[in-house]
Amino acid sequence: MLTEQQRAQLDWEKTDGLMPVVVQHAVSGEMLMLGYMNQDALAKTLDSGKVTFFSRTKQRLWTKGETSGHFLNVVSITPDCDNDTLLVLVNPVGPTCHLGTSSCFGDASHQWLFLYQLEQLLAERKNADPESSYTAKLYASGTKRIAQKVGEEGVETALAATVNDRHELTNEASDLMYHLLVLLQDQELDLTAVIENLRQRHK
Repeated sequence: MLTEQQRAQLDWEKTDGLMPVVVQHAVSGEMLMLGYMNQDALAKTLDSGKVTFFSRTKQRLWTKGETSGHFLNVVSITPDCDNDTLLVLVNPVGPTCHLGTSSCFGDASHQWLFLYQLEQLLAERKNADPESSYTAKLYASGTKRIAQKVGEEGVETALAATVNDRHELTNEASDLMYHLLVLLQDQELDLTAVIENLRQRHK
């Protein structure tokens, strides 16, 4: 979270009292929206843990979600190198945009976001009717079968690479990634845990 030292160094004079705030999904990295904060809005955000802006049209403090219930729960706040812009990482509750989409920037999202969306979809299928989809049927078959599929796809991926078949390697790697995500969900894990483990190993 924003430290007292960082807060004291913010250049409010440079921004005429209204600082641009970039809001980003803390897990997927999706850019959600851009807003503005004055010092009171920042104080309320820090106090409540929910993103609060200064609305330039309403000329008042505005907590995102105060009407819709689609709050932006703060994970961290970081100033840029010039101390005149804030990056706020959040866990959103529901869609961020008033149009009902996850981001105010529409579909202009990074391709890695798809992995997060796929992971969320796979999580939703865990308790679904086994007859409703292949994924639900795979969960119903149990951990042993899911793990077996990961092993099979891993071998097929390796074999495709040994014969330099790039097209088949892409297909098999896709199957491997899908089944690995299912296995992680089955074990109450997700990509965040794996990424954090890799980050710790890299240090």
